[in-house]
Amino acid sequence: MAARLKITQIKSKVSEKQNQRNTLRSLGLKRIGDVVVREDNSQNRGYVNAVSHLVKVEEID
Repeated sequence: MAARLKITQIKSKVSEKQNQRNTLRSLGLKRIGDVVVREDNSQNRGYVNAVSHLVKVEEID
């Protein structure tokens, strides 16, 4: 079974650049406290790296 990432938005996107807001939306995060579980692949890792200051990431099995 592939590893997965539990991604939680911990900060507001209000004062961030438009591309970072779009990245959060692509991940499925709309507000502080939202949690999504995504597959651990290079695309999702890139999304997380782009907004790493706004999210908390945990690896789950």
